[in-house]
Amino acid sequence: MRRRILAIVVAVIAGIGLTAASASPPSLLSFLDGIVGGGRGTSRVGTAIPFGTHGQTLDVWRPLGGPIKGLPVLIFYYGGGWVKGDRAAYAFAARAYAKAGFVVVVPDYRKVPDVRFPAFLEDGAEAVRWARDHAAAYRGDPARIALAGHSAGAHTAVLLALDPRWLRGAGVAPGVVKAAVGLSGPYDFYPFTGRAIDAMGQWPRPTETQPIAFARADAPPLMLVTGTNDTTVRPKNARNLAAKLKAVGATVVEREYDGLGHEDVAMALSKPFRGKAPVLADSVAFLQRYDRSAVSGIANQ
Repeated sequence: MRRRILAIVVAVIAGIGLTAASASPPSLLSFLDGIVGGGRGTSRVGTAIPFGTHGQTLDVWRPLGGPIKGLPVLIFYYGGGWVKGDRAAYAFAARAYAKAGFVVVVPDYRKVPDVRFPAFLEDGAEAVRWARDHAAAYRGDPARIALAGHSAGAHTAVLLALDPRWLRGAGVAPGVVKAAVGLSGPYDFYPFTGRAIDAMGQWPRPTETQPIAFARADAPPLMLVTGTNDTTVRPKNARNLAAKLKAVGATVVEREYDGLGHEDVAMALSKPFRGKAPVLADSVAFLQRYDRSAVSGIANQ
């Protein structure tokens, strides 16, 4: 009876549509994902592990079974406009990628109003350092680290991939990052509006907050995902950055999903809503293609 009730709840939400469901907190998506089987075949093998120099913590997920070592590693940075969010609420994203064969690291990071740019980048870079140093203990391969994120987290993932100063500042060689996936991320948003004013506005050189300013031919391969109905982070962010990367000869893959809004792109990682768009399948295929080494000279897609 309990299974039947849960199935009805999921069916009703799915029937309402992904856009309506996207107003739900990520913790609800994590719950729904778990009860319909999204968590099967995965395990959270580390919880609230300390890292970095500011009291940050992270969780680690991995697939059950499979190789005893050498799995690709994915660091996933969640969104929340640089002011909210936490790692536990994004278990649905961690489970999705872990089930696809990755050791997934989901770090927390400091937020506004306690900090401003570049604290988020510094925390993100320290998470990369932790993965480099500790992934092997969780069956991960520290030579196969990729980044991903949604919204503000996509800004962190993509800027870490493009501007090497932040990884170097954490004592990490930029080449450690083999690829990055940005889901609904802001990459070209100056002059600032909304939450970006508080998060970025105090930095004296605003162009340094913009991933598009660091497009370079030797950047790690990037996948930029957006939805045509995103009114929070407009699709022009992904389009503009992709165009700039192509112009300089970098490897970039674009995916624009018709009808999806800002939160929908992340929610499509969750099993109840995976049929709305192949965000998971497309990003996993990209990561599997590029996780071993940065690839140059491959035609843009």
